[in-house]
Amino acid sequence: MHLLSVGDLSPKGLESVILETGKIKKKPGEYRSRLKDRVVLMLFEKPSTRTRISFETSILQLGGDVIVVNKAMTQLERGETIKDSARVLSRYVDCIVARVLEHDTLTELSGNAEIPVINGLSDMEHPCQIISDLYTIYEVKGRLRGVNLAYIGDGNNVCNSLLLGCAMTGVNITVASPKGYEPVGEFVGRAVKLAEKTGSSVKVVDDPREAAEGVDFLYTDVWVSMGQESEEEGRLKAFQGYQINKEILGVAGEDCRVMHCLPAHRGLEITDEVIDGSESIVWDQAENRLHAHKAILLRLLG
Repeated sequence: MHLLSVGDLSPKGLESVILETGKIKKKPGEYRSRLKDRVVLMLFEKPSTRTRISFETSILQLGGDVIVVNKAMTQLERGETIKDSARVLSRYVDCIVARVLEHDTLTELSGNAEIPVINGLSDMEHPCQIISDLYTIYEVKGRLRGVNLAYIGDGNNVCNSLLLGCAMTGVNITVASPKGYEPVGEFVGRAVKLAEKTGSSVKVVDDPREAAEGVDFLYTDVWVSMGQESEEEGRLKAFQGYQINKEILGVAGEDCRVMHCLPAHRGLEITDEVIDGSESIVWDQAENRLHAHKAILLRLLG
């Protein structure tokens, strides 16, 4: 089994990983030898802080070994095909966590690997992040079904995965993005179909205040992702009014909590006052990636 998309898990499978995350967080010592004699390769085409360190720590705390390389350190940089690399790496290690520029790279890698491949981030999805996020919501509310969440910002890879994850677990999600920056239609359509089965709702609007009204959680991400630097000027103009600040927080529910997958561009998509305020669960959210990554690894390797 691979984990390239949140949708690679069934709704029950996703729920199981979320619940296992909580068990691991409460009693981490009980899992310390679960990956003994297993080796995980982490392959990176893009910079990483949280994904790399949380996965690397997870593997070590589970008793496994980890090898971290960037593409420039491998023959991929000199033209070896992903197909050939996947076949070779399958003979050496037990799992590959890959952070890539294009999702097609993951598709080709997993299609030729005889071992599990985990999406550590691609241009289309960030499933490990969203599994951690859903656990964080569950940790706060004690449930997922019927929770109301607004994602305000760019319809990017995080948003795509969040749409699927929320729809699969019964979370009502509204996305507010400027015209031209909405989430990919394919993911919206998939989320709508999933929501029909769980009884949740999926909406895409362009008014952040409409999205935020009465919600339990406000979620945002950077307006300019890695690789989009040439679009920075246009994006900063388009996203004016989409900032998570005290004003928008005042529209949300009384006990609304604020989420951000990090890194944050303070003063752009979120203010210091909010990210450092009592409503913020951003740091719990970041910590929970460690526990969620353990649950994901054990799901695929345990």
